[in-house]
Amino acid sequence: MKIQIKKSELSVNINNFMRKCGYAPFHDSYIKVLSGSGYPRFHIYVNDQNDQYVLNLHLDQKRPSYGKQTAHSGEYDGKVVEGEGERIENLV
Repeated sequence: MKIQIKKSELSVNINNFMRKCGYAPFHDSYIKVLSGSGYPRFHIYVNDQNDQYVLNLHLDQKRPSYGKQTAHSGEYDGKVVEGEGERIENLV
């Protein structure tokens, strides 16, 4: 799910906004862990595009098991992801 946020709508920088949303920095993205095991977790990549940020949100249900494959267990839509997207939009 993609969420577009105009930079002018934020009163803080993107790092502080993501913390306000309950997310922690994770490599070049942000995560919000939902259980003690680390999964499931919400995962967001932020793209800085001129006057807006585009947040690419998905739900990681389990740890990636790549091996020789490039499979990813992320869910990019559905009620849970849409609910989290709405929650983030309401915090803007």
